[in-house]
Amino acid sequence: MNSWLLAAGIAALGVGAVHIVGGHRDVVRPLLSSGLADEPKRVLHAVWHMVSVDLVLSGLALLHLALTDGTAGTGLVAWFVAAHFIAYAAAFLAVTLSVDWPRPLLRLPQWILLLPVAALTAAGAV
Repeated sequence: MNSWLLAAGIAALGVGAVHIVGGHRDVVRPLLSSGLADEPKRVLHAVWHMVSVDLVLSGLALLHLALTDGTAGTGLVAWFVAAHFIAYAAAFLAVTLSVDWPRPLLRLPQWILLLPVAALTAAGAV
């Protein structure tokens, strides 16, 4: 069993849970009650659900990889998952740093949850 990938999978599922619970309260409810036009509002709501599914499936995939360590393709899939968590973190960092906010790194702190999953996954992919 690959303990790095196990830790990454558990962390990814935790990130998914935080996204679902916290995101529904802090993002989805205000979005759906906003005055934004219906089409962009529904697209953004669907994207939020898509990310929810992606985070949970990534966590489950990492757990599977951890339990079946040594199977052909494990490293490649792990690197793919690490890359997409890095991409998610980079997106949050780029957006938060592009706005003139005080203490911008704490305004959209999702990157703080995403980068450790990427690092644990990369460590397990080696």
